[in-house]
Order: sequence, then structure tokens, then C-alpha cells
Amino acid sequence: MTTPPLTRYDRSMLRLMNDRRAMPLYATAARRRSVVAAHLALTAAIGALMAYALPADGKPVWPLVAVVALLLPWMVATGAINGATRGLLELRERALDERQSEERARVQARAHRVTTLLLATAAVALLIVQLTGGASPKTYAGPLLLAVLAVHWLMPLWVAGLMVRDELTEEDEEDGHLAA
Repeated sequence: MTTPPLTRYDRSMLRLMNDRRAMPLYATAARRRSVVAAHLALTAAIGALMAYALPADGKPVWPLVAVVALLLPWMVATGAINGATRGLLELRERALDERQSEERARVQARAHRVTTLLLATAAVALLIVQLTGGASPKTYAGPLLLAVLAVHWLMPLWVAGLMVRDELTEEDEEDGHLAA
């Protein structure tokens, strides 16, 4: 089976995802963990502000203004994670080499397992609320479903950001060639 040639879009995305100008943001594992943690915190803050602002009439407009303000750092963090992974999840399959395709499959499998656990936890939480006679599960179902959907969508990105390894420096490569 032959791989279709790269389109202009594929080539431009490949160039974008391999642009190393933002590398100081994700050069080390600690920095990548910090970027993923910041992205997760920003996602939670945006979700909480939206959950607060949207359900009722007469709410102040400041939560929506805060959401708009948080979107810029959220997008920067998203870009940093995509840069660290060299577009592992953003590039089309035909733009990836064999190693990257295998890595994408590993990331997606791990993210799927984590998301499955979160879905099971959410389902159990709703059942416990219903069985204990607390507030109607309908009250929590909508926001919980949206939260789990957001996590399902972003989990592969977070997992990829945490799994990526440090890039070899020129010194590391020279040491590797000498040892071989």
C-alpha cells in the first residue's frame, strides 16, 4: 500500500509543528510537565467559569471576559505541547514516519484508558448521588458530561506532552556516535 503524497497543507503543518523557536518552553521534562499542568489548570478554570456564567440569567459578564482572557495563554500552552510532540496528534497519518505512528497509537491507547477510568468514575458518582437521595443526578449530569467530553478531547494532548522525551543535543549525538 502506497502512502499518498503530502499536500501543501501537510507540508505547511509539518513545518509549523517542527518550528523550534518556542523550544525553551518545553526543552526539558520539567518544563513540559509545567506546560501540561498549566494547560490542565487553564482548561479547568475556563470550564469552571463557563459553568458558572452560562446556566442562569442575570449573571455578571466578568466570567465570560475572564474566559476570553484565559484563552490566549491556553492556546500558547496548546501550541507548546504540540511543538514538544512535533505535532504528533495534529499531523495527518501520511505526514508521520513509522516511529511517530507507533508513538501516536501508544499515546491514544493510554489516553483512552485514562478517559475510560474518568467516565467510570463519573458514572459511579452519579449513581451514588442518586442512591443517597441527594440532589437529582440531572442537576450534575450536564456539567459532568461536558467536563468529561473536554477531558476526553484533551487527554491525548496531555498524555503526549507528558510522554515525549528530551531531544538529543549535539553533544549527546556525538557521544552516541563515539560509543557505537
